Amino acid sequence: MTTTEPRIMPMGMAINEAMDVAMGLDEKVFLLGEDIAEPSGGVYKITKGLSTKYGTDRVRKTPISETAIIGAAVGAAIAGYKPVAEIMIMDFIGVCLDQITNHAAKIRYMSGGQTTVPMVIRTSAGAGRGFGAQHSELLEAFAVHSPGMKVAIPSNPADAKGLLISSIFDADPVLFVEPMLMYWDPAYAGEVPAGDYRVPLGKANTVVEGKDVSLISYGRQVHTCKKAAEELAAEGISAEVIDLRSIVPYDEAAVMASVSKTKRAVVVHEAVTRCGFGAELSSRIHEELFGTLAAPVQRVGGKNIPIPYASNLEKAFLPQVADVVAAVKRTNK
Repeated sequence: MTTTEPRIMPMGMAINEAMDVAMGLDEKVFLLGEDIAEPSGGVYKITKGLSTKYGTDRVRKTPISETAIIGAAVGAAIAGYKPVAEIMIMDFIGVCLDQITNHAAKIRYMSGGQTTVPMVIRTSAGAGRGFGAQHSELLEAFAVHSPGMKVAIPSNPADAKGLLISSIFDADPVLFVEPMLMYWDPAYAGEVPAGDYRVPLGKANTVVEGKDVSLISYGRQVHTCKKAAEELAAEGISAEVIDLRSIVPYDEAAVMASVSKTKRAVVVHEAVTRCGFGAELSSRIHEELFGTLAAPVQRVGGKNIPIPYASNLEKAFLPQVADVVAAVKRTNK
């Protein structure tokens, strides 16, 4: 029986459904990446069943070559297709940065707007599974620093589906970062609308309303901020939690409106703190609201080290609820 009612599902299933919907809407949408076809359906099973439904012409298993995957996607996008290229783990985008930053990101500008590059780069990222320094990083700042790229990082299954469909049908290349730990963990499952559901890039979501401090985040750290807001509420501090959803473009109006109200801000992300997106956002808030702020903007992020393998050290690398709470209290001194 077909239903149009929202269903509870994990993020991995929501991402699979987004690609299914997009491929059903437009035959120019196709997938490519390592081991994404049956029988494996991808290393995380995100593309499971799609090659059976649409065939291996549209769900293409590639050699283990990130440069080939992204290079082929760029060429296909220029030719009028809408490729969704999977780079298995975000650390590996370093191998194909030339194709991403010198080709995908620049062709629209170099052609005077005559040639668009409507492609998506899906990639898993994030620490917490003991995968070590070469398989755990969040490198979104690389793409943020490359004009022409858009960047989306969902924090829940509904946004994962809605943002991915929007990204697939966007005229520009989008780096779509998927928090690895959220794929199949039932703790992160949520209600997902059926059918062609879209969330626009550049539109933030106020997850928790508050009046004393703004906690601004994206991806899995939105949940860290929500838990911190609960702890702070028990101490009489009302924290507003803003989920950016996408960081290029990001919803500057929503950020400034929130911080104008609370007069305090803490930016939280898992990526290494130094030169992370939090630095850019902090700078923008200071530039726009310097006379309004009651305290300097605080940043909470990963430690400035390669991600450790040992579980206790990996946990120490990651931003914790206690770190966010402590940062908020620094704004009240």
